Amino acid sequence: MRVIVGLGNPGMEYAWTPHNLGFLAVDAIAEGAGIRVQRPEAKSLVGYGAVAGSEAALAKPQTMMNLSGLAVRDLLARTASEPRDLIVLSDDVALPWGTLRIRERGTAGGHNGLKSIIGALGTDDFLRVRMGVQPDHPIGDLAEYVLHPMRKPELEAAGEMIEQAVEAVVLILKDGAARAMERFNRRVPPPEEIES
Repeated sequence: MRVIVGLGNPGMEYAWTPHNLGFLAVDAIAEGAGIRVQRPEAKSLVGYGAVAGSEAALAKPQTMMNLSGLAVRDLLARTASEPRDLIVLSDDVALPWGTLRIRERGTAGGHNGLKSIIGALGTDDFLRVRMGVQPDHPIGDLAEYVLHPMRKPELEAAGEMIEQAVEAVVLILKDGAARAMERFNRRVPPPEEIES
């Protein structure tokens, strides 16, 4: 079974922040597949069903971002899945808005959710789909930045990235990660700048 996890923070105050792009992407995957991600299980909200012909568990950890690894570890155990079955969707402040990057392994890159997952699983050998939210000007407090409600231009860019992330996950499930990386990792950010 493939385990598709979107990273974010539970609570309405975080719903439309850059840090919750993972949750929003999982919601979009679920909508396309007709899956309800509502079942409380493994410290997450979970939904089961078929995504692009593969049996999958869709999940949104409810532990807060910094403890996401506890939920992911429990979910893999409950579904008898391995880290190689895992796809994690998250925001990434090192990538410009509108940019998608797929990686099969690697460091957390300063992302506390990914850091928690790597720590809890004891490996960085899992697939991640990273969505760029890099500020276009110097930021004093990065945590404050990723937790601010997105403004209209950011929401528009986020909507396009979420669509791309859904397409990327479908392609990963159908044709493999290499094919998805070939298609999406070349994508350049849109020419217009995001207003702050």
